[in-house]
Amino acid sequence: MEQIFNPYLPLWEHIPDGEPHVFGDRIYIYGSHDRAGGTAYCEDHYCVWSAPVNDLRDWRCEGVSYRRTQDPSNAADDKQLWAPDVTQGPDGRYYLYYCFSFYPEIGIAVSDSPAGPFEFLGHVHYPPHILGGKTVQEGMVFDPAVLTDDDGRVYLYYGFAPACEKEVILPRLTEEELAQLPQEQQEQMRALMAVRFGETSMVVELEPDMLTVKSEPKALIPGGHHTAGTGYEGHGFFEASSIRKIHGKYYFVYSSHKSHELCYAVSDRPDSGFVYGGTIVSNGDIGLDGREDPVYPLGNNHGGLVQIGDALYIFYHRQTNATEFSRQGCAEPVAMLPDGSIPQVEITSCGLNGEPLPAAGSYPASIACHLTDPSVTGVIDYGDPKMLRQIHVTEQQNQSYITCIRDGAAVGWKYFDFVSASLLALELRGSFSGTITVSHDPAGQLPIGEMELEMDSDTWRMVLIPIAPLKGKQPLYLRFGGDGSAEFKSFCFFED
Repeated sequence: MEQIFNPYLPLWEHIPDGEPHVFGDRIYIYGSHDRAGGTAYCEDHYCVWSAPVNDLRDWRCEGVSYRRTQDPSNAADDKQLWAPDVTQGPDGRYYLYYCFSFYPEIGIAVSDSPAGPFEFLGHVHYPPHILGGKTVQEGMVFDPAVLTDDDGRVYLYYGFAPACEKEVILPRLTEEELAQLPQEQQEQMRALMAVRFGETSMVVELEPDMLTVKSEPKALIPGGHHTAGTGYEGHGFFEASSIRKIHGKYYFVYSSHKSHELCYAVSDRPDSGFVYGGTIVSNGDIGLDGREDPVYPLGNNHGGLVQIGDALYIFYHRQTNATEFSRQGCAEPVAMLPDGSIPQVEITSCGLNGEPLPAAGSYPASIACHLTDPSVTGVIDYGDPKMLRQIHVTEQQNQSYITCIRDGAAVGWKYFDFVSASLLALELRGSFSGTITVSHDPAGQLPIGEMELEMDSDTWRMVLIPIAPLKGKQPLYLRFGGDGSAEFKSFCFFED
């Protein structure tokens, strides 16, 4: 049977900030587009992927949906397309909302198809009789999300409100330095230098033309500096706005100032009254069952909810390559309780598969949902060289594998369905002398197999580890102890 893992797209693809939407009989993913080994966020054009709603294992690429240079504000192609969202407007067409880097505009493109391609339409602006029709900039336009309500009214959500945990520096040039730039770049740089970070998330209603605001934007939920006494303490709004209407209520999903977690707030109205609900997912499982230490190197997060029939899913992303610039989309099923609350979900390797992966055949090591070593902590600072030396997934020469495996490292997958596997084959390389323990827990306290490894090879080689017979749904972990460093490409289950 065809299987799907996390990440749910091919390992060579990097679509973070994923906003899932069902249009017709397919689910579409709208996200930004990183590159393997990228050096900046969102270096590529938008690309849409989709799958049938009755088979979330069957994803296909719909191709490039929108190019950076289609917007006149980026004619020089010196800005990146950051996180977008899409809605079907009252006229039946599909509207793409996006922003460039920290550029103070929200752009709109339109298509007759949810897969695109989209054509530039304009920028969100006031009507001509209010503020001269200027573009909307209040509260920092960033990470737009959009909702077409059941009554046809359209609401736009956005915002960027960093707290002390997350500092962002915008360029500051003197007039002399500005004068050295081409005229068009001078105007763009002045716009960037005029940016002022927001303090809350923002919402504004749009006219049916999908471009013009009906009234002035207003605050929706508080940012990290304004949470005292609100119920959002410790989980104030930072970025990554996402909005859905589920069972008649409005669910606003966002990244808190912790950055690695997606939280939600809920209301009976689309533009006010939101009450903090909790954390839906952390890309390191922080907070799950009281966990304080991450199970995976942390990084920023962005995603959204989608309902397919009676099932609900949360989409999010993880970091690879020891940077925040090569992110991959993941997803997990969500259990909404009868009162409408959403308990935090755990990150897994099986994700959208609908059931545990069979403990048979071969798998890429990179689908691991647990990567830890003694240096993996709850601190997010990719400017720290220590993070480059942590265990992580990397992509080199069109190959994806786990690297920087050293003493105390643990690699894990949740979950497998064991029937008759009795042998585990690992594809490794590197220089390592020590022990590999196969276990049901990351600490190796529930071992089912062990081997001594003496390896000094710059080419991939297979090593075999006998494992105790198991039955049913189980996690699988490998714990490394010893000297040196190894890399890990794939593994395979066998029967004796």
